[in-house]
Amino acid sequence: MAKETYVPPTLTVDSVIFQLTNDKLMVLLIKRANEPFKNSWALPGGYIAAGETTTEAMDRVLKNKAGLNSKNLGLIEQLYTFDTIARDPRGPAVAVTYMGLGRNLAESDDKTQHPTFFPVTDLPKLAYDHKDIIAYAHERLKSKLTYTNAIFALLELKFSLSELQTAYEAVLDRSLDKRNFRKKFLSLGLIQPTNEYRQDGAHRPARLYRFHHPGLQTLTRSFD
Repeated sequence: MAKETYVPPTLTVDSVIFQLTNDKLMVLLIKRANEPFKNSWALPGGYIAAGETTTEAMDRVLKNKAGLNSKNLGLIEQLYTFDTIARDPRGPAVAVTYMGLGRNLAESDDKTQHPTFFPVTDLPKLAYDHKDIIAYAHERLKSKLTYTNAIFALLELKFSLSELQTAYEAVLDRSLDKRNFRKKFLSLGLIQPTNEYRQDGAHRPARLYRFHHPGLQTLTRSFD
């Protein structure tokens, strides 16, 4: 019987950061500075250093490569561990992936790797298996909206019902019936009206709402 050779895999961390821009769901990409895939677009990622947790590595990589402080995200959670064969041409690699949601996240080139937000429906050619990772994260986010209030992390603290619906449509990538959407969402008891209004073009001012609790909550019943 042939003796098996153990090759320890490289352990990395990648982050899928979403935000809404001009009513489109966008994902943060950086331009790789080194081989493999030099100058290709990729998710912000890197090695997990000795003594680091995956969360600490995620924080460091986002700050150093994308100029983003994870504390500015409304929501971040561990997404999945990707370990498909040959995902890295340098050898076996395992990527612990995080998904984050934010609003008004700036793109900064200062000592970073050209961080840029791209529409999830119109991505450039990506390094590694990052196209598949983004698709997985998008599906997770779609699912998450059916049983949590995760949409809060993509919205301003105060928003109109039209803005709320537009956010759902951007994530789900489909249109929703206005009357049914409002009836179903208001019945969940997640938001409350404020005394503020916002002018929207020639239409009459729209009342603004806010979530009762500015944090992640599990719905009492599915919003589907």
